[in-house]
Amino acid sequence: MEVQKSILISASPDAVWPFMVQPDKVLQWYLTFQKFEYTSEKRSGVGSTMYIEEKAAGPLMEMNFVITEWVANQLLAFRMEPGAGPKSYEQRWSIEPSPSGCIVTLWEEVQLPYGIIGKWIERIAQPKSEATVEKILVKLKTLVETVEEENPETVSDTHLELQF
Repeated sequence: MEVQKSILISASPDAVWPFMVQPDKVLQWYLTFQKFEYTSEKRSGVGSTMYIEEKAAGPLMEMNFVITEWVANQLLAFRMEPGAGPKSYEQRWSIEPSPSGCIVTLWEEVQLPYGIIGKWIERIAQPKSEATVEKILVKLKTLVETVEEENPETVSDTHLELQF
């Protein structure tokens, strides 16, 4: 199951980036994450590892991830290490500058085990997953723009724009 959604945020990429890489900030907007922490000594860059507990549909998932792409103020991508939970799980969070701030895109691909039954569950879960990602993006937008409003020298004017 693949989900990709984008939102326009009235802030610069460097204002959004800390919300993507600082665990305390990630937990403020990523509604299904219960825990997000780095597990390697290296806390940034490709090869860093993370532990994430996520409660979406179904039971709490406890997963280890490795960062596969890291470009400051632009891109964070990570892939689940083999273990309990889904058959595979990848996420990619990107930030693109725009004239009125930046466009943040969240992409995720989850493959469940269980063969044909897993595919059937993915198909049923798709609409809910899409709605959840939209809510997550709106929460991120609200948090970042609130911080920007508290620091008016970096605020730009725009409106909420979900892209499907």
